[in-house]
Amino acid sequence: MNARRTKRAAWTALAAVPALMLVGCSGGGSGTEAGGETRELTLAHSYNEEQPQHRCGAQVIADEVAAADVGLTVEIFASSQLGGDADRISSVAAGDIDIDIQGASALGAVYEPISVLDAAYVFEDADHLAAFMESEESQTVVDGFAEAAGVQTLGAWSAGARQFTANKPITEPADLEGLRIRFPGSPQFLMNAKAMGASATEVAYEELYLALQQGTVDGQENPITNIKSQNLAEVQDYLSMTNHQLNTNLVIAGPVWNELSEEQQTALNAAVDKAVGEVTECIAADEEATLAEWKEAGDWEIVEDVDTEAFRSAALEYLEGEYSGDSLAVFESIQATATN
Repeated sequence: MNARRTKRAAWTALAAVPALMLVGCSGGGSGTEAGGETRELTLAHSYNEEQPQHRCGAQVIADEVAAADVGLTVEIFASSQLGGDADRISSVAAGDIDIDIQGASALGAVYEPISVLDAAYVFEDADHLAAFMESEESQTVVDGFAEAAGVQTLGAWSAGARQFTANKPITEPADLEGLRIRFPGSPQFLMNAKAMGASATEVAYEELYLALQQGTVDGQENPITNIKSQNLAEVQDYLSMTNHQLNTNLVIAGPVWNELSEEQQTALNAAVDKAVGEVTECIAADEEATLAEWKEAGDWEIVEDVDTEAFRSAALEYLEGEYSGDSLAVFESIQATATN
């Protein structure tokens, strides 16, 4: 039995304990397999339908589950239709949402060590993330999250490396001095800011364009797909390719997982596996196409001559000194699975 299957067997067994506390709460399904009835699962996320996390992730999961013909269908609710990230976490645990796509840092509100998956420079690239999730080293954080929240991790992908934008190039940590950089308000993102020497300003994602336009903040950091969807080239001049965080997404399932048959669990796992590969390829292709389009149009001054090693060494040294307990164990286990 390979590592992935071994891990999944453990997740399934572990899920039985917390699920007992939540039994009867699942509101996402329409019934059971009795009488050949098809059960509909809800899948929620915060991305719009043009982004690869939806096209190549959520939609692939829904399509693959339907094709498996195991008495399951998946209805997708994109663009935070079922609430923001924090609201959806509790809804998944309560069974009101069956499956969700969440950032690791958001899940840290429930189980702090899982937010380490969003630490600055903790992963070398998407292959390193995949290697970690396939390894036994990931068991600590996956099991801890399941115990704390009663929520199962079905898979993880990178939603694209995060980059800085500003009205000046950012090529080394010293370039961040004096700049007000917008970061999301989660503890892990704010820790990342300190690790790289940035002065973090919290601004809601929905208000980011206006904050940059009005000069409330001097810059921000996001993956290419988000930078494009927010049209930030209209209000910023420089895109600096720091690749400082992988922006890890996890596909999670609540108590509904224990209500599925073994055949249905297998089909859902296979669908998530397919989506993980598809999203990784789609994001790489989308980013390449977007960067080529921006360069041709001259929308940005794209800065590729970045001293990423200076950023990386400063960030990892800072984070290692800040983490303790289970969070430090997760940080060290990720480092142990580095592919290069």
